[in-house]
Amino acid sequence: MSATRSSAGPELMLPGLREVYAAYVREADALPAQPGPLQAEMWTSAQLGGLEAAAPHAAARRAALGDLIGCLHAAATPGARAFLRALAAIGPAEGRAAAARAADRLAGVPAAPWEGALGRVVPGQAWLIQEGPLDGDRLVCEFRYEDAGTAGMHALAVRLSYGDAPAEIVVVGDVPALMAAARQAMQAELCVVQPYDAAAVGARLRAALGGERGGASSGAGNGAEPLPEACYPALALARHRVSLLP
Repeated sequence: MSATRSSAGPELMLPGLREVYAAYVREADALPAQPGPLQAEMWTSAQLGGLEAAAPHAAARRAALGDLIGCLHAAATPGARAFLRALAAIGPAEGRAAAARAADRLAGVPAAPWEGALGRVVPGQAWLIQEGPLDGDRLVCEFRYEDAGTAGMHALAVRLSYGDAPAEIVVVGDVPALMAAARQAMQAELCVVQPYDAAAVGARLRAALGGERGGASSGAGNGAEPLPEACYPALALARHRVSLLP
């Protein structure tokens, strides 16, 4: 696959998507206004989800990611810098170093106030929620941003159906409310809630979502079937968080 250069922008592997990349750059103008790192990571994950869902195969996804990084660097706006920093923190492993280098070359561009916190999270308690034999397992993993205390607490909740196929991926900002609702459902005998080994959660979710410890991604999931469309917006963020589990 050869790259093509245009006077309108940087050299691209997929020049037919130039307008698509331009749209990503424009949308990134709103990114620095996100209130914190979690919201910025969720925004970035949604953009990456759209890119991955549209890609016909892994090679095309990698090419599109590389093109996007180049276009963001060329734009040199505060939003482009924030997008690059988020890609370097939680994006696909194969693009993180390139995104970090591109962001480093934008040192004169204003940084978002939460830039230094991106991706800097530590895992906490893990839970297994079982709602019934036909509903599969819901795995919930708590995370906190380093040095942020409870203010940075959030959770990844992934529902696995038969064969550990992903059925739903949700990032929850209000963890106490989530667990309170789960316990109320358990008291009403609608589900079972119990602590779960973080290493077991990590192994199951890495197999289900595609990924390895340390952040490498290895595909959409654990089989030939594509993920449900609704799973893609949170997929990149979920893979990052799961890579931090034992």
